[in-house]
Amino acid sequence: MRRFFTMVLLATLIFSSPMQAKKRIPKERGMAGYVMVYHKDQDHGLHMAYSWDGYTWTALNDDSPIMAGDTIAVQKGIRDPYIFRAPDGAFCIAMTDLHVFGQRDGVRSTQWERDGKKYDWGNNRGLVLLRSFDLIHWQRTNLDFSSLTCPTGEVDGEGHPLPWSEVGCVWAPEMIATDDGHILMHFTTRFQRGRNHIRYVYMNGDFTCMTSEPQVLLKGQTDEQGRVIRHIIDSDITKIGDTYHLFCTEHGHPRHAVSQSLTGPYTFVPFDDGLDQVHEAPMLWKRIGEQKWVLMQDRYSIEPHNFYFCETTDLEHFTPLGYFDDGQCPMRRTNFSEQKHGAVVPVTKKELKRLIKYWDK
Repeated sequence: MRRFFTMVLLATLIFSSPMQAKKRIPKERGMAGYVMVYHKDQDHGLHMAYSWDGYTWTALNDDSPIMAGDTIAVQKGIRDPYIFRAPDGAFCIAMTDLHVFGQRDGVRSTQWERDGKKYDWGNNRGLVLLRSFDLIHWQRTNLDFSSLTCPTGEVDGEGHPLPWSEVGCVWAPEMIATDDGHILMHFTTRFQRGRNHIRYVYMNGDFTCMTSEPQVLLKGQTDEQGRVIRHIIDSDITKIGDTYHLFCTEHGHPRHAVSQSLTGPYTFVPFDDGLDQVHEAPMLWKRIGEQKWVLMQDRYSIEPHNFYFCETTDLEHFTPLGYFDDGQCPMRRTNFSEQKHGAVVPVTKKELKRLIKYWDK
């Protein structure tokens, strides 16, 4: 294994019992419900909710974190959780290792982990990874990107190469399976106070380490001199047929891009979610047994925070549904609010009943 991989911080934690043996992903006809993960600014922990029909959602553990950020993250807080079922059947969760209110909550003496004038808002160095076969017992890995020694391709204002130690952020990780059964993880990066854009790496089957150097997947618009002038964050990729659909946020507004290759190049296409408001964290999930997809986005600019939903059957036309618990919107919450940056995965009846029973105890 190449030298830069050996410098990635690795910590493993098993909760309660050993991992189950590997299994195959159930077919869609075997799915019976959904699990959603999200975080909250109030506690910076990992939250989880479930739904049998994809419309009415109930938080597990009475909307307290199912895992506290101060027990799993270097910065004592997590954000932007994403859940995905890997090719071997395991559930994988990836999260931003970041506490944006660390000074307020007494986990550090400064507003940010490092100098905000040099590394900008919300600077962090890594991600928190979890892996489980039952959604209850988890293996944990912490990735520290600032210790990588491979080239970044980034330069400072004077044109000098920037190493990974100058990474300004590693945010909003998401995963997708490749056609040959590997895991590709993509995430937002920034170096010092530069522009945010999207990078990707390949992960090993156990979801504990990278097996490739981070590469650029998508950058924002450029000016006549080729300089990136717009931030791109929060990528989400779904393969439908032979086309990869990438949703992301550009300067606060949702964008849709397509490609015939997972690693691009991606071409932006017209997209209208029915609302002229700023959103972030787009996440596309499919309704079980239907040729219908839900695009879920985080409306971070309102209080209290809420999710905005729209549906599509062709990935070209999107029907607005609205916000959780708002007017005629069919999306309802039974026991939680102010959730942020969510993701959804389908589960079997057995998996969901076991999860509910565990937290009911």
